[in-house]
Amino acid sequence: MSANLFLADRFEAERPGLRAVAYRMLGSLAEAEDAVQEAWLRLSRADAGEVRNLGAWLTTVVGRICLDMLRSRASRREDPLPERDGPVRLPDPVVTAASGVDPEQEILVADSVGIALMIVLEALSPDERLAFVLHDMFDVPFDAIAPVLGRTTVSTRQLASRARRRVQGAAPAADTDVACKRDVVDAFLTASRGGDFEALLAVLAPDVVARSDGGALVPSVLRRGAADVASQAVAFARFAADARHVLVNGAPGVVSFRGGRPLSVMSFTIRGGRIAGLDVLSDPDRLNSLGLTA
Repeated sequence: MSANLFLADRFEAERPGLRAVAYRMLGSLAEAEDAVQEAWLRLSRADAGEVRNLGAWLTTVVGRICLDMLRSRASRREDPLPERDGPVRLPDPVVTAASGVDPEQEILVADSVGIALMIVLEALSPDERLAFVLHDMFDVPFDAIAPVLGRTTVSTRQLASRARRRVQGAAPAADTDVACKRDVVDAFLTASRGGDFEALLAVLAPDVVARSDGGALVPSVLRRGAADVASQAVAFARFAADARHVLVNGAPGVVSFRGGRPLSVMSFTIRGGRIAGLDVLSDPDRLNSLGLTA
């Protein structure tokens, strides 16, 4: 086997993990693929013989590429912060069959990286996000992250600590029993289809936050509180009419269809047996890019 083929095989073995890093950093499946491909180009131009730990080297390279992409995004202010009222842009969901996640997708959404956590990560600064993702999610030591950020190890540690506090405060642990969460989703769908306001109030947490991202042509919506969210029962009924159970980032969710085409992806954050977060992606362009079929 030639040296180039050997290197390509080693890179392919690392690809699923690198996609997982890039997805957590960028919240975009397409951009994550771009970042991983750029990492391959940099590896192919580097002296691989000098790389002692290829996996660690590639992880920091992908982190650096994603950091540059996030800083460029922030400078253009093209993405609204999802924790604030106003326009909403949800991260890309990872949608898989309700029967289970294939091994590569499982790596992509391991560590309970649900939509709720991804939304909190979107609200971090690029430097905070890199420090938190690489250290807390992938065990990269601070002294390896610091040169990527151009900071000291102590400063990098402080960044990660600040990000950790924000994540823990904004995305507390959700319920873990998949069957119970599926029951809650079913109760929500039944109440939505029937326009049952009281039943919706019973399944929604009092401080529920609902976000809807319809893309450029449909105004995005952010609503807070059970009464306000339940008042949208008519809109939810449209999404619930032809709903199929799926896993969204490894947790029970729903894809709805109209005429065989995807209408929305709904993801749920469930705590204490109630829906604490409801995120609806209905942007037709982004739905089409997910390759969803009825």
